[in-house]
Amino acid sequence: NVDSSLCPFGYFRLGPLKNCLPWLSCGAINTEVRKLKCVGEGAVKKVFLSEWKENKVSLSQLANLELKEDFLHGLKMLKSLQSKYVVRLLGYCEKQFTILTQYHPLGSLKSLNEMLDLPKYKGLNTWHRRFMLAIDYVSIIHYLHNSPLGTLVMCDSNDLDKVLSQYLLTSDFHILVNDLDALPLVNRSAGRLVKCGHRELQGEFVAPEQLWPYGEEVPFEDDLMPPYDEKTDIWKIPDVSNFLLGHVKGSDIVRFHLFDIHAACKKKNPAERPSTQMVMDTYRKILTLLLREAAMPGTREML
Repeated sequence: NVDSSLCPFGYFRLGPLKNCLPWLSCGAINTEVRKLKCVGEGAVKKVFLSEWKENKVSLSQLANLELKEDFLHGLKMLKSLQSKYVVRLLGYCEKQFTILTQYHPLGSLKSLNEMLDLPKYKGLNTWHRRFMLAIDYVSIIHYLHNSPLGTLVMCDSNDLDKVLSQYLLTSDFHILVNDLDALPLVNRSAGRLVKCGHRELQGEFVAPEQLWPYGEEVPFEDDLMPPYDEKTDIWKIPDVSNFLLGHVKGSDIVRFHLFDIHAACKKKNPAERPSTQMVMDTYRKILTLLLREAAMPGTREML
């Protein structure tokens, strides 16, 4: 799935028809990039809206030295996974813990509903555009589960807000994954499973296999917590899609059509949940069906 706008490894292109340029290194970042303002801060990084040769760019810096392993893992992933699904890397300086990426003014997916309320984007607030975002989301998870590095699990996903903050909304209303700090690798044939962090997870949002299985009598102990696989990501798809579909005319009809595949995603036994490929195919089939229906009014009465 090669995107023609992508450059060879180690290069980037900004804007429409420009040439591919090599990733900026420490020297160029220190002399050519100007910080404008802090636009976000997480546990691992601080993000600054910055300027490079009249382009707005995003500069991330390590916020907490204790988390430098996470930061460097995120950088490694960003380098290896450059594709149409992942935010574009423009350069980095490892010794200063700095990463430069393309800037997306609409910010994280958390702000979707606020953006769609703005007069400028109101016309995009339709079931069709929203469903396309859900398809984007599933396509990204599919890419991570079938990445050049193997099967990667999106671990920074213990609640809906956390999930949404890992993704960016582009100005043309697509989704990119932006935060790759917590992406462990599953290798089932080698018997390698994962755990998302070392603390006890709670709540309805995480998959059942991510919850402590031994009841309240047994205090949580990381070593006793059984590992799991990428099907935790599948469990979360219905909740994320539900948010993306929002409450516009037609979104309940989409939900009605998605009912069966979403019920399958919520199977208690991870092995019974569908693959991302199945979810993606089903989403696309339903989109085609609903667009056909929308183009032929009167078909709905026949259902």
